[in-house]
Amino acid sequence: MIIGTCTVCLRADWVSSLKEKRMIVKSITEKVKHKFNVSIAEVDLQDIHKSIVIGFACVTNEASHADSIIDNVVNFIESNTDAVLSDISKEIL
Repeated sequence: MIIGTCTVCLRADWVSSLKEKRMIVKSITEKVKHKFNVSIAEVDLQDIHKSIVIGFACVTNEASHADSIIDNVVNFIESNTDAVLSDISKEIL
């Protein structure tokens, strides 16, 4: 069993409230859940309205497949939001 995990940090300078941030995070996580078979959630900096940290994980039987899933999810997130991708941390276990 191979587990792929990734943390994506996004910067949304136009966001002015936590409510607005929650709407963005919910939109991203729901879209990813429906398109990919991964677990996803906001994992850090919940009280800072301009920073978004999303973590997701997948389980598969090959490391290359886990890496491919992670890359596809990151590309999907980047293309479906106006927020700027500031950092990616990925790990294959």
